[in-house]
Amino acid sequence: MNARSRVEAALRGDKVDHAPAGAWGHTYREEWSPEALAKVTVERQRRYGWDYVKFQPRAGCFAEAFGARYKGSNHSLRAPVEVSHPIHGHADWPKLPAASADSPSLAEQVEALRLTVAALGPEVPVIQTVFSPITVAGYLVGRDKRRAVRDLRRDPAEVLPALERIAGTLVEFSRRSVEAGAAGIFYAVSGYASAGMTSADEYDSWLAPLDERILRSLPAAAWFNVLHLCRGRLHFDLARRLPVQAVSWSIHDPGNPGLAEGRRLSGKAVMGGLGQRTTLYRGTPAEVISEVGSALADTGGTGFLLAPGCSVPPGARIENMQAMMKAVAA
Repeated sequence: MNARSRVEAALRGDKVDHAPAGAWGHTYREEWSPEALAKVTVERQRRYGWDYVKFQPRAGCFAEAFGARYKGSNHSLRAPVEVSHPIHGHADWPKLPAASADSPSLAEQVEALRLTVAALGPEVPVIQTVFSPITVAGYLVGRDKRRAVRDLRRDPAEVLPALERIAGTLVEFSRRSVEAGAAGIFYAVSGYASAGMTSADEYDSWLAPLDERILRSLPAAAWFNVLHLCRGRLHFDLARRLPVQAVSWSIHDPGNPGLAEGRRLSGKAVMGGLGQRTTLYRGTPAEVISEVGSALADTGGTGFLLAPGCSVPPGARIENMQAMMKAVAA
């Protein structure tokens, strides 16, 4: 099997020669240039032999389209620094303008993905990262990302129209990414679909309809779409209800299901199994191999894509990333 056929089979729940595997993490220095980001992404795929590429744009690119400003650290291990954000008080939400997918910060990510796909060819699927509207909103309010939820609770009638405008931009960005060659999107709900941020009823009432709008608007060519849920005590029923082919989460966060249980609950292929800030980052190759073995034993290697539970921090040991790929193909 080649990489694409391996991924396609895993999404269907068919038998594979080995579970497809991939990983991702920020490259802070390169992510400000489409050409540099594409180059480092291609280099990492070829170095490790990933079966799929989860594209990693800079985290602030969506918020930048709506007026947030960041400056690069010019350091491979240091994240960009926020310069300003547009939402300073509750009254600012109605003033948030619509943004175009032509915004430079978004157009750059589409171009970087296009260059990556052109270099890797059709046998290695590349999926574009797309933040959910509430995730983008969390970047618009500054450091206290919970304020987006507090404002939503205080006055949904003011905040929801802003989230709708954000969703419209994300629909267009997703469409352009697929047209540029993306096999689908990695739809990231960064912490907001967890009991520590929202109740299940709150999420279902206010936010799930926006998620569904974006995911149902994807072009037919988007065949590899992943729902990513961050943090612990997740509202995991979303994985069953939203129209995606796979669900990604950290099995190591408290209150979260294991891989086989997540596959049963969602009825979809599952992506994960490795501790991104523990095993892959600070562990040893032997610990990585052991964790890969546990994931394969839990899932039987079907309906499963090996991955970290979330973004791997810069500076993770190359030996650990290599051990991950060798173990899954053994």
